[in-house]
Amino acid sequence: MSGYFITFEGGEGAGKTSVLRSTEKKLQELGYDVLSTREPGGIDIAEKIREIILNPEHKEMDGRTEALLYAAARRQHLVEKVLPALNEGKIILCDRFIDSSLAYQGYARGLGMDEVFAINQFAIQDSMPNLTLFFNIEPKKGLDRIMVNKDRERNRLDLEKMKFHEDVYEAYQQLIERFPDRFRVIDADQTIEEVEQETLEMVLQFLNKTNS
Repeated sequence: MSGYFITFEGGEGAGKTSVLRSTEKKLQELGYDVLSTREPGGIDIAEKIREIILNPEHKEMDGRTEALLYAAARRQHLVEKVLPALNEGKIILCDRFIDSSLAYQGYARGLGMDEVFAINQFAIQDSMPNLTLFFNIEPKKGLDRIMVNKDRERNRLDLEKMKFHEDVYEAYQQLIERFPDRFRVIDADQTIEEVEQETLEMVLQFLNKTNS
């Protein structure tokens, strides 16, 4: 594979989705061949699984069921969209990937990060991101943003108590320590323009270093 797989991670309301779109546009303006996508989703089958996972009516969903559905969506998305694009030399910008499962289901749901990692290793084999950007903001501030953003998709995870979101945040801190070579931290508690600029600089720094 000659492309690069860059994932955007963070808690609810971190702003990563908006920043991913602006980063894609700016990289394309600079002449890079970029493809953006998201998880769960990105392709028809995975989008249908997304509808099931994030439907607020599905409150009875078991944590292991949730983890397995995410892994299934991830597998199909990977083989149908991500890997072919990487083989074509594209830069993939993906809104969430395996780290979300480790944080949300592995840690916050109490299933165990190693156990959820094992499920996902079966799904993705060795297809880990080249670079992961974590958009760092305190959970309460992120959730406050959601409350005032009328355009944002409301999903089942938004209904969780504050303790759940705090656990997600703690899980990401552990993942940053666990994978220091892959993770870079973006201060998401800035203006959107500042976050976009910091993100673009970090991605370009990675690409320039990798290609030098």
